[in-house]
Amino acid sequence: MTPRRPEISASILNADFGRLGAEVERAVRGGVDSIHLDVMDGHFVDNISLGPVVVEALRPYAAVPYHSHLMISRPLRYVDEFARAGSDLIVFHVEAEDPAEAVIEQIHRSGRGAGIALNPETPLEAVLPHLEAVDLVLVMTVHPGFGGQALLPEVLPKVSALQAELQRRGLDTPIGIDGGLNLETIAAAYAAGGTILVAGSALYAHQGELAPVVEELRTAARDGTAARREPAESRR
Repeated sequence: MTPRRPEISASILNADFGRLGAEVERAVRGGVDSIHLDVMDGHFVDNISLGPVVVEALRPYAAVPYHSHLMISRPLRYVDEFARAGSDLIVFHVEAEDPAEAVIEQIHRSGRGAGIALNPETPLEAVLPHLEAVDLVLVMTVHPGFGGQALLPEVLPKVSALQAELQRRGLDTPIGIDGGLNLETIAAAYAAGGTILVAGSALYAHQGELAPVVEELRTAARDGTAARREPAESRR
């Protein structure tokens, strides 16, 4: 199979929550491929973030796909709400309380793509029974719940093993990588098989236009080298 191009997905968890619509527009002007919306319930993870009403409010600000990442204990209860809010892809965790098969079926019934995520400590075997049924496998390279964490390099062999298994089965399902991606780590994530690369602080730590940052991330992923870049202040 021809390798997929690296796609940059902007995680708004690290954006300015006082101006989220403008932050989504800034990412899209910068050339990101999708918007990643981290949904946290204070139970599955310690933090609480946003719900379907926020997704609905942000939907008019961009035409790129919206990926709602449900870090919640009972995703089955909320699939339809996130679908109606405008999510194109609904990602749930294999560690959640609801049966994965039921969640995937409900997501597809709602007319949306289904993604399955797994935490750093979760064995790859947990998602293998569902590979034929999902539209994305999202591998967490940090412990979910908070932005700004450092990538856990010990997770990357799991990404490589997942890519090998997908190829063995003849599946072209994309792999997402979520956590700690920046100019120094994105090449290793892409080389391991991740092609939907979620960037939060690596984007939103910068002021002004994000096109140079997005292009640097893509280049670093593709070429395996981080080109020198001017200080962020000079881009303001």
